[in-house]
Amino acid sequence: MNFELNEEQQALQGSLARLLGDVYGFEQRRAIAATPAGWSQPVWRQLGELGLTALPLPQAHGGFGGGAVDLLPVMQELGRALSLEPFLASIVLGGTALRLAGNDAVQAQLLPDVASGEVRLAWAHDEAGGHQAALWVETTARQDGGQWRLDGAKCNVLHATAAHRFVVSARTAGAPGDANGLALFLVDASAQGVDCRPHRMVDDTPGGELHFSAAAALPLGDPRDGATALKAIEGTLAAGTAAVCADAVGAMESAYRLAIDYLNTRKQFGRLIGENQALRHRAAEMLVSLEMCRSMAIAAAIAADGLDAHDARADLARAKLMIGRHGRSLCHAAIQLHGGIGMTEEYAVGHCLRRLTLIDQLFGDVEAQATRLAEMQ
Repeated sequence: MNFELNEEQQALQGSLARLLGDVYGFEQRRAIAATPAGWSQPVWRQLGELGLTALPLPQAHGGFGGGAVDLLPVMQELGRALSLEPFLASIVLGGTALRLAGNDAVQAQLLPDVASGEVRLAWAHDEAGGHQAALWVETTARQDGGQWRLDGAKCNVLHATAAHRFVVSARTAGAPGDANGLALFLVDASAQGVDCRPHRMVDDTPGGELHFSAAAALPLGDPRDGATALKAIEGTLAAGTAAVCADAVGAMESAYRLAIDYLNTRKQFGRLIGENQALRHRAAEMLVSLEMCRSMAIAAAIAADGLDAHDARADLARAKLMIGRHGRSLCHAAIQLHGGIGMTEEYAVGHCLRRLTLIDQLFGDVEAQATRLAEMQ
């Protein structure tokens, strides 16, 4: 697929690459991961100063009005550094949901501070009972004296402890798995009836489980307008899918570069191991996988920006499936080329595999995407 970044995108990608090169080396990342928060507020501020936190948000509310294609080089750089900051959680997922579902008053109140990075959001949609089911929602919303209240639980909420507000999917009608009866709500992280149980994902990304017990919630738009809520949920999941596809390509590129550097520096029996023909063939196969996944990430971004287009959903599912398969395969190969050192906690290549493992589970793993593609045929 022929895809060229424009001058502005190239400049932004270059600025971000230089920033992450200075503040997000592997040992620096390990130090950040070891902190109680699990991410760096100084780095987050610098991302905001570059304008990245405003990039996909509406111009009317302090953003730049970018889409998934504009986020593509940004997510690749963040993935290359294995970044732990809440960009996906707050800007891509939370910001997209607020943009698609929020009424004008809510958007005007919150989006400027989200764009500046001062307010952080988290997307609370996944539930334990609906493994890999995009619309499985058991959390219920009810009115009590004119106030909407939520009851239920959400799992694998990225950067739950960093969020000031949660964007929560809940049911006003229907059964779990139904496309009708859904609504989106905004919940204050410090509200009574909200319990957050933090944990770390496999790649050290902070996450958490949320439990709601009669928690006060503000509807995003009309809570009885299930069609709008459904479109917002699908749009948010599409934006997230495209973003993690680009993130995965960045992590794959890091794994590939680490493997090539190792082949070109490690010596055995007086010669570089990269001179071994079998290992050179393996490296060539990795490069083919990387370039194919790069094209699939581009296709995913284009599909997310035009979700109503014919085959857009199939393109997203296909991209996520192929990147899931080839991404993990490439990282496994990179670890094998390193030998025993590749398995150690102190070496970066294994952390690339962890990132790809997490990404495969987000928004539907390989098997889930294969099922969706089969259902579309």
